[in-house]
Amino acid sequence: MTIFSLYVYDRHCACVYYQDWHRTKRPKPAVEGGILNAVSSAVSPQVVVDTNTANSSAFSSPRNTLTSSTGVVVAVGEDSSTPAMQQTPSEGSRSNTLPFDEEAKLVYGVILSLRNMIKKLSGRDEQFVSYRTSAYKLHLYETISGYKFVMLSDPATDGLRFVLRQIYNGPFLEYVVRNPLVSMDSREQGIDNDYFRASVDRLVRGLSVFT
Repeated sequence: MTIFSLYVYDRHCACVYYQDWHRTKRPKPAVEGGILNAVSSAVSPQVVVDTNTANSSAFSSPRNTLTSSTGVVVAVGEDSSTPAMQQTPSEGSRSNTLPFDEEAKLVYGVILSLRNMIKKLSGRDEQFVSYRTSAYKLHLYETISGYKFVMLSDPATDGLRFVLRQIYNGPFLEYVVRNPLVSMDSREQGIDNDYFRASVDRLVRGLSVFT
């Protein structure tokens, strides 16, 4: 059993945070303008730097050995235990994975459709908390303020709604809601706070189902 990824959606239906751990296929970077700023550096649109402009810059640090003009993604993950992987644009274009903005919309669309179906079939008192396929299990926790925490895990995993509640009551309230530097409901900015990301990572890695 393992945990694949975490999505956080605000009350405007926008994905404001993303983090993954054991995905076999990472999504492609989102298209320009497809997602909010500061959702995740791993899925943010790639910035193409003009080599002529870069070379003619007035300032160039001798320690700056990372250049984005090569078109090679050196590392897209945040797990330091895995070796860095290189992927050329031609390899990425042959992949059948979706851009992240399309993937995020599909995940939210599934949640909205199933939640509405359950309310119509079972009444308003029934809540949609999870569903399972042969490849994964989706877990949902929705706050009173309209934020939706979505986690994808191995299909054999038990319910992880309590984990999503812990993320909300712990790191989210501490480093996002009570942080005056984080813009809430701005419709322009995500919540990719370093302390929040590190705290979520530590909490998830400490679970017994995380292998």
